[in-house]
Amino acid sequence: GEGKVYYLNFKPEQADDWVDLAAEYTAETGVPVTVVTAASGTYESTLKSEMAKTEAPTLFQVNGPVGLASWKDYCYDLKDSEVYKNVQSDDYVLKDGDAVQGIAYVIETYGLIYNKALLNDYFALDDAEIKSIDELNNFEALKKVADGIQAHKDDLGVEGAFASTGFDSSSDWRFKTHLANLPLYYEYKADGITSSPAIKGTYLDNYKQIFDLYITDSTCDPALLSGKTGEDAASEFALGEAVFYQNGTWAYNDIKDNEVADEDLGMLPIYIGAEGEENQGLCTGSENFWCVNNASSDADIQATLDFLYWCVTSEAGTSAMADKMGFVIPFKKAKDSTNPLITIANQYVADGKTSVDWCFSTMPSEEWKNGVGSALTAYAAGTGDWNGVVTAFVDGWAKEYKLANG
Repeated sequence: GEGKVYYLNFKPEQADDWVDLAAEYTAETGVPVTVVTAASGTYESTLKSEMAKTEAPTLFQVNGPVGLASWKDYCYDLKDSEVYKNVQSDDYVLKDGDAVQGIAYVIETYGLIYNKALLNDYFALDDAEIKSIDELNNFEALKKVADGIQAHKDDLGVEGAFASTGFDSSSDWRFKTHLANLPLYYEYKADGITSSPAIKGTYLDNYKQIFDLYITDSTCDPALLSGKTGEDAASEFALGEAVFYQNGTWAYNDIKDNEVADEDLGMLPIYIGAEGEENQGLCTGSENFWCVNNASSDADIQATLDFLYWCVTSEAGTSAMADKMGFVIPFKKAKDSTNPLITIANQYVADGKTSVDWCFSTMPSEEWKNGVGSALTAYAAGTGDWNGVVTAFVDGWAKEYKLANG
């Protein structure tokens, strides 16, 4: 047909992979596919700008119900599409009544990736307070291990226990969003809710103690973190300079083929000192829902639907998403990944551990995340105090929620 596809991608860490996959589809079908990736932390503003153009994205994404509320009038109903017919269950779908307005294209898992060989070297130290991975199942134990590694970093041949907690835009999402999910998850759990117009900050002391551990037992001085990048952190871990690295299953491609063998990769839950965390699993969920622009031409809508179907059913598409992007995709023809971190994540579920739900889709705005990130950066650098983080988290939430919901 005459149709074409324009995908505004949310995930900068997979930008090149999507460009490659789009080129492969175009070579196979002749259908033009353009992929543009918004800079980290700018997706919402970029989407607003691009949707106002004549050549607007035919494919975009929202982060869940909060994001959908802003864009539902632009969402094509996917209920009769082949993509929807192939999704594993409606657990991975955003609906407005009977209309299917978004479909999750990736289920992701994150935690503390660790180097088994280096951790075993620590366990073997005469004065190690923790002697095995089985004992490392709560914050108190994690702190003992991290402090011990930091004290013996020269003996162990590392630069620090944790890879740098960078606050460059390529890295800060790991802490203003992914780490911030933990106190949010436990507050929701304690209050028996799944969203809120106002956050109390019940677990912000727990947030502080894990963040303090990250920046104290680190490969670099806290004052340098504002300029540290995601690439820096990945490199530090991949080269064996750090024992722990907060990230997810998608980070495997940045780690492999360096100093850490696949068999030496492990992943722990992010422990913050919450009650019952000994049975905590990894953080698992999605904030990535595909939406098709209903204002696009019929030809472009069909071209976009065809591209999505190919991505989640073809050998080329499913292999790229599983192996190159590190995704677990919730579709019937999903390919098993060769990624060892995904195997570890699946084992936590098989062992009956309680997965930590992603609460990202309830975060009121990108601006809220940015406010938390700025406050964390100032705190790490010593130019701000923890009260600034609490204010950004609690007061910032109420403010941004009100702006978003009137």
